[in-house]
Amino acid sequence: MRIVLSNIGTMGDTNPLIALALELRRRGHVPVIALPEVYKPKVAPLGLEFCAVRPNIDPTDSALVEMIYDIKKGTEYGLRRFLFPSLRETYGDLLDAVTKPERTDLMLLGELNYAGPIVAEVTGIPWASYLLAPLSFFSAYDPPVLPPYPHLARVDHVIPGMGAAISKLARLVSLHWPQPIYDLRRELRLGKGVNPLFDAKHSPDLVLALFSKVLGVEQKDWPRNVLITGFCYYDSDAGNAKLPLHLEKFLDAGAAPVVFTLGSAAVLAAGDFYEVSAKAAMELGVRAVLLIGTDPRNRLKEKLPGSICVAEYAPYSALFSRASLVVHQGGVGTTAQCLRAGKPMLIMPYSHDQPDNARRMERLGVAEVIRRRAYQPRKVARTIEAMLAKPHLEQQSQRVAQQLNGEDGVKMACDALEGLYSRTRKA
Repeated sequence: MRIVLSNIGTMGDTNPLIALALELRRRGHVPVIALPEVYKPKVAPLGLEFCAVRPNIDPTDSALVEMIYDIKKGTEYGLRRFLFPSLRETYGDLLDAVTKPERTDLMLLGELNYAGPIVAEVTGIPWASYLLAPLSFFSAYDPPVLPPYPHLARVDHVIPGMGAAISKLARLVSLHWPQPIYDLRRELRLGKGVNPLFDAKHSPDLVLALFSKVLGVEQKDWPRNVLITGFCYYDSDAGNAKLPLHLEKFLDAGAAPVVFTLGSAAVLAAGDFYEVSAKAAMELGVRAVLLIGTDPRNRLKEKLPGSICVAEYAPYSALFSRASLVVHQGGVGTTAQCLRAGKPMLIMPYSHDQPDNARRMERLGVAEVIRRRAYQPRKVARTIEAMLAKPHLEQQSQRVAQQLNGEDGVKMACDALEGLYSRTRKA
């Protein structure tokens, strides 16, 4: 099977594809990774075939990240100012990837590659879709937290029909956003089709929900052919999953630290997160690790005590299990690694799926949530102190980790893709 795996997004959106591609190759298939050019240095050393898909992502463009992570307008900005202006280039690049030098047997498409379903329709190539978080289903029965309207989620269990109202509101607010997609479909003489933001992104044959059932379970209004697989973990840097040497030495030298991180994208819009985090750790008197990324603005100007270790990057799979607690932005990849490590979380969500993921972790009993504007040294220190004094948080986190140990998202997803391939061949 020659299968093209494609999406446009952050490393959190990309890592599950790499995990699946490596397993598919192990099974004897030919996976092709079709992603923005910026990810080639991470994919090429793994020996996987790579095709660049526009728009490319400038990892130093902090202004773009800040715009996309605006809690009120971030999703709209990301679609209308970044993805949709390059829609025709995305379409052309993906069309080449699935037809040259040979025709592809199957595609696996993430929801942010809005050209993908159009390519599938034009070529007739079978495809599966994947989602990383329950928010993407916009269920009326499990209503999500909409970042611009977070208060609506607080009354969904009190006011009958509120879930349906939230779902309708999301469609109404975004009604005109996908006009470029309709325009491209008209040029290709395909007809308008169904709503690209909510409906067309789902494959009619197989929808892979690449998350654990501890995050969300099937709902009556989900599309048919959904399979919840469990998380698909991958977080090494071009195949290197080791901790930096200075961080390894720090961890060996004392008690488990509190880890502060903002994932792979929000770290470019950190603001004063790391300064506040360092002050909170010092006020509390705990050891801490700050994962600051490569943005020079995140480098702290004041000299830090030996109780705080700073690193640009560390694989979460190697670090989180050695932490006492993790403070993060609520991205689904970071959340999954925390759950896997069995560690409590303090979540400061930005936008997109992060507020919804945060609420789910709070309901699961493994996290506390703090708003960005409330993220101040004393508030953070007091919250962490209270969390560390609650043994049930640690115990519940460990119970959830044990549940996740029984899941194998990569195996289940690859089994399903092979099953879809077999069915399409027979047809």
